Amino acid sequence: MSVTSASVLLNRLQARARLRHLQVLVKVAELRNLRRSAESLGLSQPAVTQLLADLERLVELPLFERHARGVRLTPAGAQLLPLARRMLDALAEGSEVLTAMKRAGEGVVRVAAITSGISGLLVQAVPAFARAHPDIQLQVRECDVDQWPLMLARGEADLAACRGSMAPPAGHVFRPLVADHFVVACGTAHPLAGRQGVRWSTLARETWLPAPVGMAARRVFDQVMAELGVAPRQCPVATRVLALTWSLLQTERLVTLLPWGVVRQLVEAGRLAVIRPTPALPLASAEAQALAPIGLMLPQQGLTAACEAFVGFLEHFVHPQSPTGRAPNDGPPA
Repeated sequence: MSVTSASVLLNRLQARARLRHLQVLVKVAELRNLRRSAESLGLSQPAVTQLLADLERLVELPLFERHARGVRLTPAGAQLLPLARRMLDALAEGSEVLTAMKRAGEGVVRVAAITSGISGLLVQAVPAFARAHPDIQLQVRECDVDQWPLMLARGEADLAACRGSMAPPAGHVFRPLVADHFVVACGTAHPLAGRQGVRWSTLARETWLPAPVGMAARRVFDQVMAELGVAPRQCPVATRVLALTWSLLQTERLVTLLPWGVVRQLVEAGRLAVIRPTPALPLASAEAQALAPIGLMLPQQGLTAACEAFVGFLEHFVHPQSPTGRAPNDGPPA
């Protein structure tokens, strides 16, 4: 049997594949049932069956296996599914942009934001920005620290709310807005919640929720404990998911070392508490506890008027008394 080349397959898909094929693929993969998928899409079951058969003929591979209780993805279907989802997501994002333009608004600002950029900056500023600029549509997508450069490079985001801890991508510049440092956080019911002047020898006896290996918070935590000469008890969970961190700290007697920018929103909402040890961090080297500021990564040229309005608003919002909107320290609690 001859094997169709990738170029031939691409030409075939471009000429004959339709969005309906992708919608059916995604919906059947989610529901694993042809009848329910047809009802969800507003189609008849024979129409869904025919669309799947058309798509399988186009790619020359089975995408689903039929069984008594429904269907399940084949290996080929599992490979095609995330691609179909990305294409549908891109179409939905394009629809949002075009709708905003159709409404005669001032434009769209697409922001890629790491967790600390959201909790330490955007949560406070975005509601006020939306009130001040109702004609600008703001689209914020949370991402990992290694994703925002790719999103900027691919044109999936106009700017990034991130840390200035790496060299800016080509053609971009980092504008710092909020200073940051590490804090010890815990649940509001923890016996040490809100305490000041807690000795590190006391904290070392607590059970810790460590940040995942590779994060700056984990590196500093390991350095602190090595300097204290202790091997603290550790929770067997390590996660970057803030909601899971909050849940563990609230339900278990745990403490954690994280940037203030990461936990700020939860602390100010009364869902987490901060313990203020003495000293703030027992490290001999001040460089070891340095934490890059939170700010915006911007293109050096070609910033749209909507993006300029967003950047200017954030600068003034963070530091309203500064002529430039910027100051060296935002003063998070020590």
